[in-house]
Amino acid sequence: MEAPCRSGSPPTLAIRDAERCGRRSISGATPGNARPDGGVGPCVGKRLGIIGAGKVGTTLGRLALAAGWEVRVCASPSRPLQAMIVETLLPGAQLLPEAEVVAASDIVVLAVPLSKATTVDLAGLSGKVVVDAMNHWYPVDGDLPGVGEARSSSHWVASLNPAMRLVKSLNHLGYHDMETDARPAGDPERRAVGAASDDVEARAAVAGLLDDLGFDPVELPAADGRHLEGDTPVFGRWVDAEGLRVAVERSRARR
Repeated sequence: MEAPCRSGSPPTLAIRDAERCGRRSISGATPGNARPDGGVGPCVGKRLGIIGAGKVGTTLGRLALAAGWEVRVCASPSRPLQAMIVETLLPGAQLLPEAEVVAASDIVVLAVPLSKATTVDLAGLSGKVVVDAMNHWYPVDGDLPGVGEARSSSHWVASLNPAMRLVKSLNHLGYHDMETDARPAGDPERRAVGAASDDVEARAAVAGLLDDLGFDPVELPAADGRHLEGDTPVFGRWVDAEGLRVAVERSRARR
């Protein structure tokens, strides 16, 4: 995963998209159930923003595009090689500065190294549904002050801007597994992916995204996010929905 892109240019967004998003709510949704209107999350539109154009970000982008989502990815004008790579790997995705990616997306995925999280404009994510797909890898991130003391790395990320509607998800499987394990709904080989948050609406929105990407979502409280991290029964292992719930229970019992 790469460092996020930044640009000083102001957002140039279609106001009608923001208005359309604001008119629809998730009031008809409950955890684990589809919305009656068929939409996902706080907005019926399926617009995914990805901050981080590395292997995880580009893999998620391909899956989302295949599922009919609009995809916007950070691309800095000062890094033309990065933009060329994204254009090659994600034909159909929009390349925009970070502020525009955030403002034009219904769900934003943080897919950068955890040590780069503070270089993202997290203040600009206030009120947004944000997927924390990051992990704390010591060889890459080193010792990050505050992370070890937090209940999970996502609790640390959330503390950087409590106004984000943060959901921990997509961190417990590798980018290669994302593409090989994605399956249509009802497939017995469909892999389960956790979504941990105490924000029920945001969690349901991310569950809808996971379902579209080809995974069975398992909604969990924020405290269970630590059971999706490294050195747990879930991390890096194929499990179905029931298997994920059982693995989280076992992880709880160990800690």
